[in-house]
Amino acid sequence: MERTDAVLVTGATGRIGRAVIDQLVDAGVPVRALVRRPESAATLPTTVEVVTGDLTAPASLDAALTAVRTVFLVWTAPPHTAPAVVDRLAAHPRRVVYLSAPHRTPHPFFQQPNPMATLHARIEQLIAATGLDATIVRPGMFASNALHWWAPAIRRDAVVRWPYGAAETAPVDDRDVAAVVARILSENGHAGGDYVLTGPESLSQAEQVGLIGAALGRPIAFEDLPPDEFRRQAPEAARPAVDMLLAAWRATLGQPAYVTTTVSDLLGRPARTFRQWAADHVTAFTAAADPAG
Repeated sequence: MERTDAVLVTGATGRIGRAVIDQLVDAGVPVRALVRRPESAATLPTTVEVVTGDLTAPASLDAALTAVRTVFLVWTAPPHTAPAVVDRLAAHPRRVVYLSAPHRTPHPFFQQPNPMATLHARIEQLIAATGLDATIVRPGMFASNALHWWAPAIRRDAVVRWPYGAAETAPVDDRDVAAVVARILSENGHAGGDYVLTGPESLSQAEQVGLIGAALGRPIAFEDLPPDEFRRQAPEAARPAVDMLLAAWRATLGQPAYVTTTVSDLLGRPARTFRQWAADHVTAFTAAADPAG
């Protein structure tokens, strides 16, 4: 891309969008950040142009899309406005990088019924129908899920009770996902790319908890939680996601996780391991840590 072309980042204050912005700014790429509330952008770099808009109100995007050639699209809205949003993308920029999911990956973990996968597939179809230069980025399980799932018990020095401890995944470091996205956004040659991103190794959930304990310098007790009990403990609004996760973990028992080399292939360096991720986030698992990580 030409250095004068701004990149519009949606989901600009989320865990991936914000990290992408930081890496683009470091690379000297002009960035425009889409936010719903201006005050939420207070911590963004001062060189970033902040524009307000909302995926639930497609007309609000027109100003943000003016003079933009590339968009990083992170879908953070209900599905009903997706066709109108994609139509507006087709009318303005030439290129879209879409953060999707590995729902096309031939592995049982990714083949369970999943409302979010259905949404991602529909948006991909809409993008493809426009003829835009599109790149699809498909991260698997994020390493940072451990902060939400296990950190509360670990901070209390309690037993981590979790279903399907033997189920294996290949957690990908959020920073590696952001680095891949930033690389794609800041260079040519990725039109039509479809990239599945995973960590470099297959680890059971119990092993991942053990690696967090190793980073903390103390053992962490792990106990398998019956799936029905896990489901009962979940808030009602989270039940669809819980059912999807339980089905995915159950389906993958007895086989290793799906692992790709895409991160290292695109970045020219090894992908971060879960051990590295845990070592870099030890403070998030201590009693004084902010639960948000």
